[in-house]
Parts: sequence; structure tokens; C-alpha cells
Amino acid sequence: MNPVLDRSTDMAWQRLEGLLAIDSETDYRRARGILEALVDEVGSDEGHPRAALLDTLATLVHAWEERHHPVPAAAPRHVLAFLMEEHGLKQAELEEVGSQGIVSEILAGKRELNVRQIRALARRFGVSPAVFVG
Repeated sequence: MNPVLDRSTDMAWQRLEGLLAIDSETDYRRARGILEALVDEVGSDEGHPRAALLDTLATLVHAWEERHHPVPAAAPRHVLAFLMEEHGLKQAELEEVGSQGIVSEILAGKRELNVRQIRALARRFGVSPAVFVG
């Protein structure tokens, strides 16, 4: 028997299937809640034991959103401003971007987000990094 496809794999999949299957709006809302909890727990710690789960679930949630809740294209700074407002965040609360001054420059269009900032923001908000690329 293939050691990867044994009884323990079946049991593990049965536990994860409900977490990773997004087939309805109810599943989507549940997945978003879990994703937000994972973002709070994992943060930007790529070595965290649940970091890969966060990435996988974020990919699945993003795929559902692309199919069922398409978002019109927007400038990265507008996306950031929207997400900040949705989450009740002030500029100084975005440590992953930098100082309040840097956030202000990004929101004003005087500075672009770099790759590190984009990855951190995508993780924090549970969105695809593509939303921050213009």
C-alpha cells in the first residue's frame, strides 16, 4: 500500500475536508471566519505551524471570491484604504507596511507598495496579493 494513501490519510482528510471545501455561501462565510482567526494567530510568521494552512485557505477563499464576488480593478492604494476602513484601522496600525508616514505616502500615491509589504498585507487581510498589484 502507498504510505501516503493509507487509513491515516483518509482520517486526516475527513477532518480537513469540511475546512477546505467551499461549495456554498455558508461555507464561504465560515472559511472567511477561520481565515481571519488564522491571520490573527499566524500573523506574518512564515515558520508558524499553521502558515501553510493559512496560505491554502486564503487561496481557496480567493478562488470563491473571484467566481462569486468579483471585485472591480482598483489602484492598490485604494484597495488598501478600503481594507483599512473595513477593519477600522488607522495608518499607524499597519506595522507591516512601515511608519505612519510611509502609509500616508502610499495612500497619497507618492510611494508604491513593495513585495514584502504586499505579502504582509495579503496575509493580514486574507486576500490575494494580486489586489495590491497595479
